[in-house]
Amino acid sequence: MVLWTIFIIAAVLVIIFIYYYNRFAILGNRIDNSLAQIDVQLKKRADLVPNLISAVKGYMKHEKSIMTNVTEARKALLSAKDMPSKIKAGDNLQTALKSIFALAENYPNLKANENFLQLQQELSAIEDKVAYSRQFYNDNILDFNNSIKIFPGKLFASLFNVKGRPYLEIKESERAVPKVKFE
Repeated sequence: MVLWTIFIIAAVLVIIFIYYYNRFAILGNRIDNSLAQIDVQLKKRADLVPNLISAVKGYMKHEKSIMTNVTEARKALLSAKDMPSKIKAGDNLQTALKSIFALAENYPNLKANENFLQLQQELSAIEDKVAYSRQFYNDNILDFNNSIKIFPGKLFASLFNVKGRPYLEIKESERAVPKVKFE
């Protein structure tokens, strides 16, 4: 009888160890996958830029600095090696693209151009997907970090040497409340 009790306790412990090991692995894979999804959306955004520039070129011949900024931002995104660099380059590209759309306000023919409007809608949809992907990533980080900070997960995390992972955070400058002026 004592032997069976020891066997059952040992089996339960093995099952618990396997459960937590697999849980950490699954949550880690979800984080990696969600980070890869951000990368996919950033690449899609970068792939749309040449089409956008083609649509805009004829209208903005004397706005070369803006076009250069967009091209350089795209190049930086495509050449970024790690995810923090890609995210930073993606943010820079987004800022550069905003300047094109803001400048388009001065060109009524461009604003009415069907190709430009379609590209603008596609970029807007991609921006939504990037935002969702970042949220999904941070949600996965939350699940992972909670699982390693709550007992008994904390015990198993220390046994398996599992560490918490950082959230994707927005830049301090983007947190500032925009100033609105009425003239």
